[in-house]
Amino acid sequence: MSGNTFGRLFRLTTFGESHGPGLGGVVDGCPAGIALDERMIQRELDRRKPGQGFGTTSRRESDQVRLMSGVFEGTTTGTAIGFFIANEDHRSRDYGPLQHLFRPGHADITYQAKYGIRDYRGGGRSSGRETVCRVVGGAVAQEVLAMAGIFVSASTVELGGIGLEAVAGSGIPRDRDAVSVDADAPDALQNRPFFAAHPDLVEIWEDRIKTVRSQGDTLGGIVEVQAQGVPAGLGEPVLDKLDARLAYALMGVGAVKGVEIGAGFAAARMLGSTNNDPILPAGFASNNSGGVLGGISSGQPLVIRVAVKPIPSIARSQVTVDQDGHEQELRIGGRHDICAIPRIVPVLKAMVCLTLTDMLLLHRAAAQWQS
Repeated sequence: MSGNTFGRLFRLTTFGESHGPGLGGVVDGCPAGIALDERMIQRELDRRKPGQGFGTTSRRESDQVRLMSGVFEGTTTGTAIGFFIANEDHRSRDYGPLQHLFRPGHADITYQAKYGIRDYRGGGRSSGRETVCRVVGGAVAQEVLAMAGIFVSASTVELGGIGLEAVAGSGIPRDRDAVSVDADAPDALQNRPFFAAHPDLVEIWEDRIKTVRSQGDTLGGIVEVQAQGVPAGLGEPVLDKLDARLAYALMGVGAVKGVEIGAGFAAARMLGSTNNDPILPAGFASNNSGGVLGGISSGQPLVIRVAVKPIPSIARSQVTVDQDGHEQELRIGGRHDICAIPRIVPVLKAMVCLTLTDMLLLHRAAAQWQS
């Protein structure tokens, strides 16, 4: 199985399955001299771990990271950073009845088609549990970016079809910019349920989850990731553009079904005169481009929105087939999230951090060669 490594100069390679002994990986290409210890990484992992929050799985994992190499006395040494996280609360018996069935919306049927074998216990490598390694890699990348004055934050702007327009007062859908995100973000977002972009959304979303849970169903949502302090010049056109790399990174997360930069799909409904960002002596007058022009960062904030599909493990009866092609009726039990949000939010942030760090190092390497 290939495809377990992300990045060119700043690389993350991961291993492990949902119901194996644990998960881990190697971060290679991290510069020496970056302040880093397990506590810094643990803060990011704690925001993603299962068994916490409204509407998430009851699986209890401490997600305690162990750094195996690459850090000495709280500082990176420039060598490979190895890490490991043990699985502590997997219940493989929950998946016994699913051994010969293909779960709708999951990768069961495609893994079987590709490899002729699959780990039916929670999906194995295709499980969302795999993303714990991305958060570790992203936490390392975040410290590299901080040294360069780049800061990444992520918030939920829509859950179950309810977005920022719900707190505008009228109940009439409005443009997302009509309701401002908290002035104290991103700090307030770190401790707010769902990483909600506005505090008034929390209760509304909790009610929505209660309703959908009672129906045995699940929900999706939209996450917005922003990066402040990104210098102009990141991106390697023509075939390695910054926005293309960001989309590639985010689409590589299992539950993601769409990515847009800046105005995104709304740009298709604009006129050129409206979509263009006027350039003034003081800078850009707007940011429909989302901080990227021609595949190169413009110096404006990066603005990315990510569509997250509903969790496919639902407690309602579904029609499927078994490995012999016979039609079967399926009802999934066990412990599952009602929505990938909020646990996916730190994962998406991590993928943006990994991408920006890789592109930053590529940019610096090219600049050194040119000089």
